[in-house]
Amino acid sequence: MKVVGCSRNIDKIQALKTELSSAKGQVIPVRCDLTKEQDIMDMFTMIKRDLGGVDVCVNNAGLAHAAPLLSGETKDWREMVDVNIIGLTICTREAVKQMREKGANDGHVFLLNSISGHIVSPLAIGHFYSATKHGVTALGEGIRHELREMKSQIKITSISPGLVGTEFVQKMVKSEAKAKELYASIKCLQADDIADALIYALSAPPHVQIHDILMRPTDQVR
Repeated sequence: MKVVGCSRNIDKIQALKTELSSAKGQVIPVRCDLTKEQDIMDMFTMIKRDLGGVDVCVNNAGLAHAAPLLSGETKDWREMVDVNIIGLTICTREAVKQMREKGANDGHVFLLNSISGHIVSPLAIGHFYSATKHGVTALGEGIRHELREMKSQIKITSISPGLVGTEFVQKMVKSEAKAKELYASIKCLQADDIADALIYALSAPPHVQIHDILMRPTDQVR
């Protein structure tokens, strides 16, 4: 597959491209700020022009700020909505549009959701983030209904992980030490575990849609 990886900072995607230079397929880094619609539209224009359009869309971008409902800053709430909901929805709309234009009736859209999209933690710092992820859960079901109304066989899959060993917590709490303490408290999921779940859903036969995958570390309580 030719994989377009987009991010505001594409250094890590560039490094991944170098690492995989001898592998089958191709990694194509693209600088794109998902809070800016024009950046997204420019990226999809490039994909259509240079690659013939989208077959699989993985909405992986997501962020959280420690911004409680009764004391958080509005700018933090807005950024979470812009990335976790608006950016995801724009990317899905444009991807499905290209899939239908090119006749990719076996296209697939993935939403990287969260366990927080199905429960509400008692920790105040995660409440607004959880609201955005509950929105992703609703969006996934709404997209499924709209695809069925179109008589399309394009699939939609929501993957909702628990604690994954990434930079997510560190960016949320702005503390490397606190993040390390949390990640050391249990054996966390790893990025490869999420990728394996995605490949499982992607490899299902045409008549099977894996709609929701909820996955936690075995030791995670909530």
